[in-house]
Amino acid sequence: MMTRDRIPLAGVIGSPVAHSKSPRIFRHWLNRFDVRGHYIPMDVAETDLEAAIRVLPRLGFVGVNVTIPHKEHVLEIADLVSEQAAVTGSANTLVFRDDGTIHADSTDGHGFLANLCSNVPDWEPGQGPAAVLGAGGAARAVVASLLKAGAGEVRLSNRTRARSEALRREFGARIRVYDWNEAGAMLKGARTVVNATSLGMAGHDALQVPLDGLSRDAVVSDLVYVPLETELLAQARRIGCQTVDGLGMLLFQAAPGFERWFGIAPHVDDQLRQAVLS
Repeated sequence: MMTRDRIPLAGVIGSPVAHSKSPRIFRHWLNRFDVRGHYIPMDVAETDLEAAIRVLPRLGFVGVNVTIPHKEHVLEIADLVSEQAAVTGSANTLVFRDDGTIHADSTDGHGFLANLCSNVPDWEPGQGPAAVLGAGGAARAVVASLLKAGAGEVRLSNRTRARSEALRREFGARIRVYDWNEAGAMLKGARTVVNATSLGMAGHDALQVPLDGLSRDAVVSDLVYVPLETELLAQARRIGCQTVDGLGMLLFQAAPGFERWFGIAPHVDDQLRQAVLS
């Protein structure tokens, strides 16, 4: 995507966006690989989104990451939408192509699975049911990736049951919906457990789901990464479960964009984690 006479630019668009850790991720990789380029956070209002995206290629941008609240809206702006973005109903990575077209993709599912497999190399999606808390955009990406990876059953519970039912209608018979007050019960026998809600995040309500039915054989992942070890992960670890924090998903989902924009496949490693956490 790079040209010889222009310094390639990329960035992240959201509102708010000042809290985003993506600039730290990309700054680390740009410095590590001595890449001639920049990554810029941009707070863009919903009413300005399309105008901003249309003008960015003319300013030297080769692509952008997209975060809340624009991940669904960008699908209406893009000229090409990847299968993964279409399935999840959102996109977090835009590529501005040389022919002027905008390509939208979702790398959240990739980030989730890569993080899980990196931390638990012997994890197998077909070992038993998966249980997912939440039915928003992040949950959609998780559910789609689990099904694609071969999970035989995905149990789903959300505070608003209608959203879970909508995902069941979309993804099919392998989805089993539980009421929110049954969320603890759906953990029984689950081999993969994922919190895809904001509950347990700093500044948000606690995740009050009983873990009595959680097996020590389960792998427990929390997409929340502030704090890095949530109360869910701390309790699961005390039970004996293998746990996976949410920071790795953020790091892995960023890698495909960096490769597409700057032409180098980056590494997700401890140096990157420390750079982001510092």
